[in-house]
Amino acid sequence: MTAPATTTLSDTDFAAPVEDRYFEDYVPGSEYVYGSVTMTEEDILRYAREFDPQFIHADPQAARQGPFEGLIASGWHTCAVMMRMYADHYLSEVASLASPGVDELRWVRPVRPGDSLSIRTTVREARVSRSRPDRGLVHTGIEVLNQHGEAVLTMKAMNIVLRRPAAGGEPTQR
Repeated sequence: MTAPATTTLSDTDFAAPVEDRYFEDYVPGSEYVYGSVTMTEEDILRYAREFDPQFIHADPQAARQGPFEGLIASGWHTCAVMMRMYADHYLSEVASLASPGVDELRWVRPVRPGDSLSIRTTVREARVSRSRPDRGLVHTGIEVLNQHGEAVLTMKAMNIVLRRPAAGGEPTQR
């Protein structure tokens, strides 16, 4: 699968582009939508055969007899597609340091061949680190939506992001 080119799907986006985005740009309550990526049967099968070879993901004939009555994408494949859109549009290219993890990952609806996915991100909380004041922790609600606007995946992400350098100051080195 080649990396999909995705776009901003809402009227609003960050004031700062990803190449100049810092902790201060993640304002609680802000919501952004990005996408879309169409899930092809070929991509679903390729991913499943390499990483999640369960019959519901890797064998179209057997999947028809399974609990979903047809082929569905691996939830991990859906996560990977979400991560690509998240990295391309939401995470800072200059200030994103790491993620201590995610909470409440849920696959709430199957993803089928032909589904077109987008992500909706909502900044839930942003707080400066008590132990490292040059950075902060951003909590983000993420929903992966299908072409009908239905959530297929939900999760809460945490990211450590550098604060903007003072005017005239040198950017913090990673």
